[in-house]
Amino acid sequence: MVRELQIQLPLVCQDLGFYSRCGAPALGFANFGSGQRRFLPGAASIASTGMGRQAAAAVKASNGASGKIDAMEAECVVADDAEELFDASETFKKSALLSSREQYAALYKNSVDDPDGFWSHTASQFFWKSKWEESKAHTENLDVRKGEIRVEWFKGGCTNICYNAVDRHVEAGRGDDVALLWEGNDPGFDMKLTYKELLDRVCQLSNYLLAVGIKKGDTVAIYMPMLLELPIAMLACARIGAVHSVVFAGFSAESLAQRILDCKPKVLLTTSGVKRGPKLIKLKEIVDDALNRCVQEGGHSVDYCLTYDNKLAIKREDTPWKEKRDVWWQDVVPNYPTDCPVEWVDAEDPLFLLYTSGSTGKPKGVLHTTGGYMVYTATTFKHAFDYHDGDVYWCTADCGWITGHSYVTYGPLLNKATVLIFEGVPNYPDAGRCWEIVDKYHVTIFYTAPTAIRALMRSGDEPVKRHSRKSLRVLGSVGEPINPSAWRWYFEVVGDSRCPIADTWWQTETGGFMITPLPGCWPLKPGSATLPFFGVQPAVVDENGKELDGECTGFLCMKASWPGIFRSLYGDHARYETTYFAPFKGFYFSGDGCRRDKDGYYWLTGRVDDVINVSGHRIGTAEVESALVAHPLAAEAAVVGIDHEVKGQGIYAFVTLNEGVEYTADLKSSLISTVRCQIGAFAAPDAIHWAPGLPKTRSGKIMRRILRKIASKQLDDLGDISTLADPGVVAQLIEFTEK
Repeated sequence: MVRELQIQLPLVCQDLGFYSRCGAPALGFANFGSGQRRFLPGAASIASTGMGRQAAAAVKASNGASGKIDAMEAECVVADDAEELFDASETFKKSALLSSREQYAALYKNSVDDPDGFWSHTASQFFWKSKWEESKAHTENLDVRKGEIRVEWFKGGCTNICYNAVDRHVEAGRGDDVALLWEGNDPGFDMKLTYKELLDRVCQLSNYLLAVGIKKGDTVAIYMPMLLELPIAMLACARIGAVHSVVFAGFSAESLAQRILDCKPKVLLTTSGVKRGPKLIKLKEIVDDALNRCVQEGGHSVDYCLTYDNKLAIKREDTPWKEKRDVWWQDVVPNYPTDCPVEWVDAEDPLFLLYTSGSTGKPKGVLHTTGGYMVYTATTFKHAFDYHDGDVYWCTADCGWITGHSYVTYGPLLNKATVLIFEGVPNYPDAGRCWEIVDKYHVTIFYTAPTAIRALMRSGDEPVKRHSRKSLRVLGSVGEPINPSAWRWYFEVVGDSRCPIADTWWQTETGGFMITPLPGCWPLKPGSATLPFFGVQPAVVDENGKELDGECTGFLCMKASWPGIFRSLYGDHARYETTYFAPFKGFYFSGDGCRRDKDGYYWLTGRVDDVINVSGHRIGTAEVESALVAHPLAAEAAVVGIDHEVKGQGIYAFVTLNEGVEYTADLKSSLISTVRCQIGAFAAPDAIHWAPGLPKTRSGKIMRRILRKIASKQLDDLGDISTLADPGVVAQLIEFTEK
């Protein structure tokens, strides 16, 4: 049977336009949306049913359900992406806000030639109590050799982001339009708020905060799940000029305490508990533990802990309580007036703190200010998703992360969008939940992470295809580079080969999208974030900080500021300068590596600290991971470096297979051969570790720290695993260490 397969599979692959190691590419087509395909000599053939799945089907048809294939066969199931282009349909382009690269190029040139004029004009679309000096919309110094790093946008202009996101629409007569849709963890539980109802709820909470002594500039900590009250809390703080610090409600008590001790809030907003899938998480217990740690370790205590009674998760009487400090949300907040004055703030006044992981172990408090962030998030949301009035938008991110700040709360509401908020997880009660929700609310724009896409992809096409999804018109990806095979599945299966994908690259520090497709403006390449957004001036530099021209690979930097850039790290401006501006003088350093191709498209290769040095070869982990998941039987992969006595570092790969695929030695060899074929022998993994699942936070981020410990057999030093969505995955990985 193996011998027959070696003969048959290359013929299948030739028909599909795949490369073998020695063979030339077949002629083929590239999809151009809604059935349009452009004939490209030398291009890989892209069938609407998915070439990776066709190859996998051919394998299984020839060799049974186990899918056993050998190294020679694996080399034939790798597609060439060099000329693969996907364009929006002409129908889509006719209604797109921008529909050609020429339109984009003219606006982009204006944005970099005259940033003050471009962004002043853009900012004028929002309400300002008083204006800045329009001829001087910004000042900046990004060069540590010239003094302190400083960025200011719209300094002297007074505004309020809550007013612009909510009041402005109500005053324009759109108060009855739906602002927020809420879908509960369990099917059948839902809710909605109009813009007028949202304004009332925000004002009541703002009035409560004022009543307990919160004033402009004070910090309020928020530790809540994805209930409607979370964006309400953020807006309520912004309305009165308070600085909100949202902590993802999946962090442990220790992590929450660290963040509270750093910013020392007077008030903490939280929830009694939450259900994620079938699992109950007692959030108030975690909060109490954290607040006790704050007193014991840092001598800080909060004055009030306002707790939302989430009856769908846990009863009041089962919630731990401390009298005088703890207050039930429902007992006090609804008693306050539904009218609250707006605190007008300077554009450079702080809006929020958001803590992100630091290499030293101490979280970094990223500080964003009001005016520039408001203008930038609203503008990026509008163009990257081609937003039109009437769209229903769903971003699956949690507000505990920057995506939830910029593209669940502020960016969409500033555009008067209808925003869907989901409390649950994508695969509960089954893998079709996302698409059931899409149909229920007629979602038109769907934005999620590659990790979620790969997890859903692993469950196959059926959970997707049993739902209509006809309302979808734009898809988006966020959080990490998306590998081409997952991109294609997302495009072909979820989007029925008709929805452009906004594959966005940005960071907590950037505030908004930096490199992203604009749907309808130019053809897409699977895995590429494509071109910079307006005002963004990327530079690819070498290890000496020399800017590289044309097609190249190097370190991704920015050579000028943009309105959404963060202004400092809270309480540690020196760390801000040394981390982001000292490595390459005169540039903002993103910490990411990238490749720019002959068409000027940018391909993110991952964090430069996620680079493995194998015998002098610097290999990005993302590149190896992408090669592994190009194999038709692999669903997901995570790669880490391990010590190697000969090569210095070796490559250790954790691989999750498609459901029902058998773990075999032949398949390990096949996976390694796939990497050799796609990248080269120098990048071949030294070890393949079967992974029924990968250790991920509830936001979908893979905890590589844990994988490094397992790969290095440091099993007694795994550290805190409480933030994992499924801590049981760690035990499974350890069990598979010797398999």
